[in-house]
Amino acid sequence: MISLSILDYSPIDEGATAGEALQQTTTLAQLAERLGYKRFWVAEHHQVFSVAGSSPEMLMMHLAGATKKIRIGSGGVMLPHYSAYKVAENFRLLEALHPGRIDLGIGRSRSYRLVNRALNESKGIPVSYEQQIADIQKYFTDDTETEHRFQQLRATPVSDTAPEMWVLGTGEGSVKVAAEAGAAYAYAHFAKPVKSSARLIQSYKEQFRASHLLDQPKTMVCVFAVVGETEERAEELAKAFDLWLLFVESDTPPPYYPSVETAKKRGFSASELERVERNRKRMLIGTPQQVKRQIEELVEAYQTDEVLIIPNVSSADSRMNGIRLLAEAFGLEG
Repeated sequence: MISLSILDYSPIDEGATAGEALQQTTTLAQLAERLGYKRFWVAEHHQVFSVAGSSPEMLMMHLAGATKKIRIGSGGVMLPHYSAYKVAENFRLLEALHPGRIDLGIGRSRSYRLVNRALNESKGIPVSYEQQIADIQKYFTDDTETEHRFQQLRATPVSDTAPEMWVLGTGEGSVKVAAEAGAAYAYAHFAKPVKSSARLIQSYKEQFRASHLLDQPKTMVCVFAVVGETEERAEELAKAFDLWLLFVESDTPPPYYPSVETAKKRGFSASELERVERNRKRMLIGTPQQVKRQIEELVEAYQTDEVLIIPNVSSADSRMNGIRLLAEAFGLEG
């Protein structure tokens, strides 16, 4: 049985505001819950003006309060920017309010150089990512016995349950960190869609060490998914997505997610078409049944049983329709 989950960036559609985008994320999370999706994660993006998701913890608090049973998580918190202790307390607070429903997805992207400087301006000697992961694990398990530089320090509030801890990544480094920490592992296929990457999940499983948080390896694969009622509609949505990715990669991206109509009118240059072709490898595109088959192929290739889709298409209605069509194709039950 394949479990489906969602990662939402809170895209700001052409003509919409950031506030409207965040309300659309709330509506999408509520629909995902009714449809039977397992998790709903939100992202951390800085200096990307076409998406409203900059602070996952804050948005998670709102979403957890607006839903009842779906797991709410971060995809992810960029840990090198922050104190592991503060991150642990943020997520323990979320867990105390919504026990058994909170996921901490962790990444180490450094974002733009200017963003990195601003987020780390007052820091002293940086702590390694590996150490930060170990710190989070200590704080989530209330461990005051193991030798540690803050041995007697506990993260509050203390509660009976802890958030699930996921390490996000695309290479051997993240695999090693996740496996040695006894954390779950999420492979970002949408960032690095190469066939050889399937071996990374196998490598994670082989290296996995049981921890107080997780006794068996747990994995998922994360993909962009463009779903339309017809192949023609899916292609229209994909072209708008193509344009958004080009915008994000440009020096002066507009502060919105382009509409299908804008993408049709604009077209692409020859050099842009080459980049579009590369980016298409990061997406699953088609009708519900076509995307279902593509997901099943990924599950088989990666030997996982959970897929997190990023339905980052133009218009809130299209995002809601896409996750509804896919839930019907998989026979999800809310």
